[in-house]
Amino acid sequence: MTKSEKKDQEKEPLKDKETEKKEKEETPEEKLKTVQDKLLRSMAEIENQRRRFEKEKQEAFEFGSFNFAAESLSLIDNMDRAITSFKNDENLKKNDGFDKIMDGIEIVKKDLISIFKKNGIESIECLNKKFDPNFHQAMMEVENDAKEPGTVVQEIQKGYMMKGRLLRPSLVGVAKKREEKKEKK
Repeated sequence: MTKSEKKDQEKEPLKDKETEKKEKEETPEEKLKTVQDKLLRSMAEIENQRRRFEKEKQEAFEFGSFNFAAESLSLIDNMDRAITSFKNDENLKKNDGFDKIMDGIEIVKKDLISIFKKNGIESIECLNKKFDPNFHQAMMEVENDAKEPGTVVQEIQKGYMMKGRLLRPSLVGVAKKREEKKEKK
């Protein structure tokens, strides 16, 4: 086949496609319907995007201080440790200003807890409740026949929630049945 024959063959299918397009041309009503469908889809996409941005804005406003709040929990932890340490130190208890120091620390702690509550941060109550991995982190098992297995019997570190979201899980000890010791024969 020569080059000119090949070109003629290539042109023929193009002509066929052009005629097919003319035959398949949409009527004005069909074009209008297609454009209307595209317009409705575009409007729906814009509305979905607006809702998504609004939700992200709301979450940023509500939880923007999430990291700051999580780091601030160490303040309460350290105050609790200081109170426990001071109360266990016999030399400090003999000091004349001991009660004033303790009262001052307690006031600061109450103010901090009040600020946390105003911002939606609350502690998780876990003692004597069923272990929930969504809110608790088991650090150890404690043999205890008095409590049902899987019950939280010790709180090592308080957990906190912020507006329904977990800020920090409670570190807990969970009850388990006592193991019977087998006698060696």
